[in-house]
Amino acid sequence: MTQQKTRLGIIGAGSIANVHMETFSKLPEEAEFVAVTDVYAPLAEKMAASYDIPRVYATPEEVFADEKVEAVIIAVPNKFHAPLAVQALKAGKHVLVEKPMGINAEAAKEIVRIQRETGKVVMVGHQMRWGWQSRAIKQQIDAGELGNIYNAKTGWWRRKGIPGWGTWFTQKEVAGGGPLIDIGVHMLDLALYLMGDPKPVSVFGSTYAEFGPKKRGIGNWGIPNWNGSYDVEDLATALIRMEDGSTLSLEVSWAVNMDSDNEPFIHLMGSEGGASLVGDGYKFLTEKFDQPVDIEGKQVDDAEDRVLLSQHFLECIREGKEPITSALSGLKTNLVLDAIFESSRTGHEVQLDWNI
Repeated sequence: MTQQKTRLGIIGAGSIANVHMETFSKLPEEAEFVAVTDVYAPLAEKMAASYDIPRVYATPEEVFADEKVEAVIIAVPNKFHAPLAVQALKAGKHVLVEKPMGINAEAAKEIVRIQRETGKVVMVGHQMRWGWQSRAIKQQIDAGELGNIYNAKTGWWRRKGIPGWGTWFTQKEVAGGGPLIDIGVHMLDLALYLMGDPKPVSVFGSTYAEFGPKKRGIGNWGIPNWNGSYDVEDLATALIRMEDGSTLSLEVSWAVNMDSDNEPFIHLMGSEGGASLVGDGYKFLTEKFDQPVDIEGKQVDDAEDRVLLSQHFLECIREGKEPITSALSGLKTNLVLDAIFESSRTGHEVQLDWNI
């Protein structure tokens, strides 16, 4: 029996939307796009022509009203993630939303509330959980090789990488923050996942803006708008304490004067062993015969992280399963991000408010 394709609509036709389109085009037996919209109509029309999408709509509301659309991908600036996700859920659509799930924790809580009311699938696009290194490390963690993971360190130091200076990326009202929201949320999500999804309860953090306001540290991603503005951080650091007593330190930057390889990293410290993921490699660390032992990890397959993410989304829709990057996982990272900003503002440790 031939599997019925899931009919998708996409909200947004910019760069990240095109990444999603390219990914789903590798799953022609599982999904098809039937609608697209973007605030800039020519972009939507170009995407429709490139990917044979039959209907181009002027507004997201028209996509949500299309009875043929079963699920939507939300690939727009951060400020609009939650409002559009809520509209989509209320219209009976499943949702794959880009990270961060909400621009802040309150927006994320609204998604969780509506998702619980509607029972539809909400999945956050954290593709790093599906990287081959992440999957290999998770397999060993689940097998008990690391024992109790009591501490972890994660981050991403970009030395000169401020994206799109002056565009929405560097405006707090639209983006919600700088590197903390952009790349820190990925590292936070992956680290918590590998630690076994502990519940964060308190945060002490600081943020700094030493480069962006001076128009320094500019990266090569995006087109700067020198008449725009920059009111987000370019470095953030935090210590996160979990309900079970474990801790996680997070350090991220778009620009910093330090010796950096510009690669993401996670170091997991367990009672029986450790694991380090740096860039495209990883290794396990333990002790045998009273000697430290390092074991280099090997790539076991060439599956693409975003393809696996997309397949998981479609599988959750078909089987009524909860995604591993569920709405609650999105809320978890939003709560921590908000707490880091608040801790930086006040200079005090912040307790997380889990009341939904």
